[in-house]
Amino acid sequence: MNTSLFELFKIGIGPSSSHTVGPMRAALRFSRQLESAGLLTRTASVTVELYGSLALTGVGHGTDRAILLGLLGEAPDTVDPATVEAKIATIRSTGSLPLNGTKAIPFTEAANLLFRRNRMYPDPNVISHPNGMRFTALDEADARLAGEVFYSIGGGFIVSEAERTAESDPSTRIVPYPFRSAADLLATAKQHNLTIADLLLANEVALLNDPTNSITRPQPSPVSSKLDSAEDHIRASIITLWRTMQQCTERGIAAEGILPGGLNVRRRAHRLAERLNTIGSKDPLAPIDWVTVYAMAVNEENAAGGKVVTAPTNGAAGVIPAIGNYYLRFIEGTEAEKEEGILRYFLTAAAVGILYKENASISGAEVGCQGEVGVACSMAAGGLVAALNGTNAQVEHAAEIAMEHNLGMTCDPIGGLVQIPCIERNGMGAVKAINACRMAMHETGDHKLSLDQVIATMYQTGLDMQSRYKETSLAGLALNVIEC
Repeated sequence: MNTSLFELFKIGIGPSSSHTVGPMRAALRFSRQLESAGLLTRTASVTVELYGSLALTGVGHGTDRAILLGLLGEAPDTVDPATVEAKIATIRSTGSLPLNGTKAIPFTEAANLLFRRNRMYPDPNVISHPNGMRFTALDEADARLAGEVFYSIGGGFIVSEAERTAESDPSTRIVPYPFRSAADLLATAKQHNLTIADLLLANEVALLNDPTNSITRPQPSPVSSKLDSAEDHIRASIITLWRTMQQCTERGIAAEGILPGGLNVRRRAHRLAERLNTIGSKDPLAPIDWVTVYAMAVNEENAAGGKVVTAPTNGAAGVIPAIGNYYLRFIEGTEAEKEEGILRYFLTAAAVGILYKENASISGAEVGCQGEVGVACSMAAGGLVAALNGTNAQVEHAAEIAMEHNLGMTCDPIGGLVQIPCIERNGMGAVKAINACRMAMHETGDHKLSLDQVIATMYQTGLDMQSRYKETSLAGLALNVIEC
């Protein structure tokens, strides 16, 4: 299976892809399954149980709210963030939830949304993914109508228990240039005389033309040029993703105030941008400061529950747009050249992200923040090389350098909130991506470590990492810094 660019980059809401977007999608899928099975009208109650990292940091990550929204029938890519508070407040004040938007059932979080903080997995005898959730629907006689266990495996991706334990990949996706590793990717691109961006574009066209695939792609903006082909459609959808990222960045820079959650973290992007627009503009390192501003602006929006694009996760959503904005603002070129560069950037970054998604993990609860900000840094570094018309080999080298220097990074959010150290960490990851790109493009000859070796190392490091350092708020900064 080759994951699609549009599965790695998904429009959703903050603060977390694994703890907000994934649970919302799981709850929505369960409510729709009840309807399609003809069980919705017979459902009298629904109970949701959260395990592992979802239970330990779910409140800070908005998992409780996401579950309620999903059961209502809301999807992360279409829900209006401005309406969320009112919807949640209505459920909590009335003790009633219109399941899938239609069948009203009694629902109180104390009775129907259970945080199993003393259990890591739904089945205590089976080691599975640490982001598990169990949904159970009962009828009027409290007899079980239906049940499902889902896992939120990072980046908003979810799998059911049956899908997770399937012996073989259930996907039947066929693309012209499949790849399982970076070595495959480089060899296939060389064989067909393609850039990595062109190779992935051809694969995305094939996925678009295959009616059996249910990949959700953002609709091109009405101002887009006429779409004469599937390739035009893919390109326009990527630009729509990019514009969504830019809008998020702009909102983050414009906003001021205190982020929700109780830590009293002050938004800083606005103040930093004001400084750069005045006395900071003469600083020779101002472009690097702007990269930090862009990254922090996005993740402040994410922490506030705003609309963001997973890249590849919400917790790491600031890195990709920060480097995209850096390319547009500080690299010379015409408007047409810049748009082509952004397309190369996204396609190549996605190819790198696919390697991590399919060979390792992008879940902080499974491998720590090296799987989130580390992967985003690696994607951005490789993508920037492509935007600058570097070679495929330089793309691979930059992606390798970027991850090599994120290995072992823990996920230890204070208070279970995607704020400290997450917001600053995106700024640091974006700056590292530029450095990795420059190192790779200024290097000559072969390098010792391959991207495949570093991906394997990252995954093994994550598995070896103690679970308390992986999005549980039981260790690291989360334990040692109680008040901020």
